[in-house]
Amino acid sequence: MMKDLKRALLLVVCAVMAFSTLSAQRVESDSELIGKWDLTITMEKDQLENLGIFRHGLMSSKGFPGWLQVKLSGFSTLVGYYVGYEGSARPIAEIHYDEAKDKYHFTIPPQWMDIDDIYFEFSLKDDKLSGYKMLDGNKLKFTGVRAPSLTRAEPPVWGTPINLLTENMDRWIIPENNQFKMVDGIMMNAKKGGNLISTQKFDDFKLSIEFRYPEGSNSGIYLRGRHEIQIEDSKGRADDVSIGGVYGFIAPTVNAAKAPGEWQTYEITLVGRHVTVVLNGVEVISNRPIPGITGGSLDSNEGEPGPIMIQGDHGPIDFRKFVVTPAVN
Repeated sequence: MMKDLKRALLLVVCAVMAFSTLSAQRVESDSELIGKWDLTITMEKDQLENLGIFRHGLMSSKGFPGWLQVKLSGFSTLVGYYVGYEGSARPIAEIHYDEAKDKYHFTIPPQWMDIDDIYFEFSLKDDKLSGYKMLDGNKLKFTGVRAPSLTRAEPPVWGTPINLLTENMDRWIIPENNQFKMVDGIMMNAKKGGNLISTQKFDDFKLSIEFRYPEGSNSGIYLRGRHEIQIEDSKGRADDVSIGGVYGFIAPTVNAAKAPGEWQTYEITLVGRHVTVVLNGVEVISNRPIPGITGGSLDSNEGEPGPIMIQGDHGPIDFRKFVVTPAVN
């Protein structure tokens, strides 16, 4: 009888513990923080000087862009990814919640800077984020809104193709330290300089280009000024920072690049978040959703049309074809 009573009590205790655990799991899995967030990070003039960061005049005046994704790992741990104004998407091991302060915080290691780990602290109120990051002793404030789904109700209707290569380059905003120039119908960037940005903004579009680069060079095409399709002498690699990939997010299925110095082709289609990339006749990305902005973006306003940006600040690159076909619906 005593054994039966002990067994019954043990079952009751186990049931209570299991219920408590499940309750906690349900609360965590329902966290309002889960999702994707478009961030705007503000930096004062002295902070820019302290960090040695340059803001070119074509970036959003509201601040530097950023992106945060929060996911549930297992039953009760929030993890994620972060993209800053440069570099690629970086994993977040754990996002902690301080109930007493009603604030979240996490830490990630630096990527391209020789500094201490970067600390983030923020709150979530009225479906918006507000907080700061500590970057090498500088307290940089940021805000965040939910990233739009960019779901399209109907397929695109394609309009008239637009040739962005003209002799006077009048379809581009010419940056400071510009090294691009037209030579015999080819737009050439002989050395590191500024980034080119199209005067026209686009929503959904198809992009057809022909390009070449010398050995060891690096460039990129930013779709809507926010999502970089990598151009690089990748030495046979096929990862998410190699040629054919969406930088830091989507790896090409194969490395379809030709040798440096040869003319190559890109056929890129962007509809909503979904991108298809054909490199030299090989489909290396097939209708994949781009999670968010990549480093070096002009802004984080993913729901708005944006320009085409060519990265000119990494290395030489030539173009002999650059045609955009926008959707008209």
